[in-house]
Amino acid sequence: MPKPGWYYRLSEYFKKEFGHKVMKIPVHAGFTCPNRDGTLSTEGCIFCYNAGFSPAAYNDDEGLSDYFNEVFSSVKDQVYRFIARHEKAGIIKNKNPHENPKNKYLVYYQTYTNTYGNLVLLSALYGKALELPGVVGLSIATRPDCLSPGTIDLIGYYAEDHHVWVEIGLQSASDETLEAINRGHTADQLAVVAEKFKKHRARLCVHIINGLPGEDRSQMMETIDFINKLPVHGIKFHQLQVIRGTPLEEMHRRGEVTPLSLPEYLDIVCSQLERLREDIVVHRLMSEVTDPDLLIAPHWEIKRGNFSQRVEKELKRRKSFQGAENMSCVN
Repeated sequence: MPKPGWYYRLSEYFKKEFGHKVMKIPVHAGFTCPNRDGTLSTEGCIFCYNAGFSPAAYNDDEGLSDYFNEVFSSVKDQVYRFIARHEKAGIIKNKNPHENPKNKYLVYYQTYTNTYGNLVLLSALYGKALELPGVVGLSIATRPDCLSPGTIDLIGYYAEDHHVWVEIGLQSASDETLEAINRGHTADQLAVVAEKFKKHRARLCVHIINGLPGEDRSQMMETIDFINKLPVHGIKFHQLQVIRGTPLEEMHRRGEVTPLSLPEYLDIVCSQLERLREDIVVHRLMSEVTDPDLLIAPHWEIKRGNFSQRVEKELKRRKSFQGAENMSCVN
């Protein structure tokens, strides 16, 4: 039985899988989103900052090669810059430390919907990234409604020989909430996609947001119940953050939305962990904005690492751990 304070950290998972540390390299590959380009909506989710939103990924065969060369050149530069920053000792010894990196990496296609494009383009972007030195796999951020059978099979192909995560934004298991935040898909669409991935070796990580407008604690716990029933392997927890330039900002100014306080969020996350299946890997416990000037609320002034320590301390205080509630049910 797990000890009090325990939850299944991603670092622990990587150590078990690889025997050493693996780092994610976040990259922006120029993708857009069907919730912004007019396919579903032009407004986007109410919490999404889109002032610098990228143009739609190239979907025509004509000129695709030139488009790919431009995009992948940017991706490769982002990867090499990340490696250079994290391997300073190698820079001194080698003019090109990225040619023989000391560490192992996953290329994380992070920004917007990274399966929303021509299959030929997706195949080229994924395949070429896996050829970069030190790269042992991919992490692909997307939406449940942007995973066609062809895209799932493509990802499954690369997952046969590489470590591949598919990070899917669910946010809530309540369709009423999803409609209220203009998400553009239902919870059941995630369930359908998760079943289709069962025949492949790709790992699924579900993103959720606590504190969404209109949701109470019981609904946030129901989202965990929903995830527990699915064949998923990981989860990312986020707190609702009010960002400048979003529809959520206007709702906040009108007093329609009040973000969770740090104690409220800590209590909810710990309770969710107690209910979460023991085998689901926790990729993240809270969010951090890349530009603090964009954040309107909440201002917690705590780093992710410090928050993780608080979670562990609170679970120990409760004499609890991830999956404790499920174990007590079994007993």
